[in-house]
Amino acid sequence: MATRILSIDGGGIRGVIPAMVLTHLEERCGKPVAELFDVVAGTSTGGILALGLTCPGAEGRPRYSAQDMVDLYAEEGETIFPSRRFAILRQLHDEKYSAEGLEEVLKRKLGDARLKDALTDVLVTSYDIGRRQPLFFRSVRAKDEPEEHDFAMRDVARATSAAPTYFEPARLPAKPPHPAYTLVDGGVFANNPAMCALVDRSTVGGGQDEPTMVSLGTGVLTRSLSYADAKHWGLIGWGRHVLDIVFDGVSDTVDYQLATLLGERYLRLQTDLDKASDDLDDASEDNVDQLKLEGEDVIKDNAAALERLCERLSG
Repeated sequence: MATRILSIDGGGIRGVIPAMVLTHLEERCGKPVAELFDVVAGTSTGGILALGLTCPGAEGRPRYSAQDMVDLYAEEGETIFPSRRFAILRQLHDEKYSAEGLEEVLKRKLGDARLKDALTDVLVTSYDIGRRQPLFFRSVRAKDEPEEHDFAMRDVARATSAAPTYFEPARLPAKPPHPAYTLVDGGVFANNPAMCALVDRSTVGGGQDEPTMVSLGTGVLTRSLSYADAKHWGLIGWGRHVLDIVFDGVSDTVDYQLATLLGERYLRLQTDLDKASDDLDDASEDNVDQLKLEGEDVIKDNAAALERLCERLSG
């Protein structure tokens, strides 16, 4: 059987959308994500989903279903992204949010689970601003070299979701005598980690495999940024928008590359955000409900493709 790869984009609270799609897959196929896919890759909110869905629970089963992850966004979103009114004032002299809420949720949900114990192969992205290079958290490497490459899942999740301007960088110890890692959101270079997962898997499989790739987006930004506004932004104005532009542009580029390389073996599920806000941090009850509707639209609009996918994954 060809290797089955799942990739999940970053996008903050908009992770509700891929979580809804994965809930449908689990229900339709009758198996958890960790059994449906050989590799699960994620960036930022996608990394949290990847870790949550492969986190070991009782009797070798996943600790969480995809529906549990949908519920996590609904129940914990405002703990991670508290009142945005005060966050904007805070952002004038610091990151928009304290990381305390995020860290508390990750600790409570992922506990002491380790990357090496993931129920299927996992790849999660982050960027080390100290070494000025990407860092890939890989469960395969964590198993082979645990002293150097194994970390608590909660720390990996914190590192991949440390979006600049939103949260302070994550600090993780490295094997002496190397300096500690100072890590920010992997979305700065791979908001869509699908190509990273494909290349990584080709090295594991010796380049002989013909993988099936499923890539889940968190919604396409539809708000236009006009020339009249942008020409006067300056440093502060660009700071509010540059992450959205980088994340969106990177995701679209990888989509084009993989569609060209893999053809029918590649399925990208994405949607225009015409109901919900495209903000990464709008965790209000109303917006989470709208994001759920966006996820339902993805499922309805791709019903035939999802049916074929289920047959392929279950075969």
